[in-house]
Amino acid sequence: MKTPEAVVFDLGKVLLDFDYSIAANKIASRGRMTAEQIQKSIDHSPLLFRFETGLMNKEDFFSDICGATGYCGAFEEFAGLFGDIFSPIQPMIDWHQGLRQRGIPTYIFSNTNELAVRHIRQRFPFFANFSGYVFSYEHRSMKPDARIYEVVEEMTGKRGDSILYLDDRAENIAAGAARNWQTILQESPEKTMQAVRKFGF
Repeated sequence: MKTPEAVVFDLGKVLLDFDYSIAANKIASRGRMTAEQIQKSIDHSPLLFRFETGLMNKEDFFSDICGATGYCGAFEEFAGLFGDIFSPIQPMIDWHQGLRQRGIPTYIFSNTNELAVRHIRQRFPFFANFSGYVFSYEHRSMKPDARIYEVVEEMTGKRGDSILYLDDRAENIAAGAARNWQTILQESPEKTMQAVRKFGF
């Protein structure tokens, strides 16, 4: 088995855990819908899909959320509430640091949005220490669409088994495996740490 020349990380549920109910509860305190209703209108919703594929900007997303939920706060307040849903998965962050110390290029490959990235950059210093970033909202394409995997290959300059890709969603991993990337489906940090040993790390 070839030792990879670059490691590509999904972000949510791999390096950072997240919970949209945290934002939903805070937004509900300033609106007319319950937290449960607000969470459904955000998490895996058509609205979030449009935002995370760059089909709408952050101002339009905010306007639509206000219209749907009755949220009455200002945009910057909302941005803080919407972004503050993350917590570190420390074993994975520590492993990434070890890769960087060994000089191995690492990349973020994430279905995400501008508000989340802004918050993460401000809150989590480790996020600055990657060789490159591929965000769905910047490329108008979301995993597992093949087009955004091509962007990763262009950015890294790597193909096939030169790439090791970690993600928590089976369909995303399958799309990477179809390009002959080496892959790990993250079910827990412990299982991932066991799996990386076979790649020479």
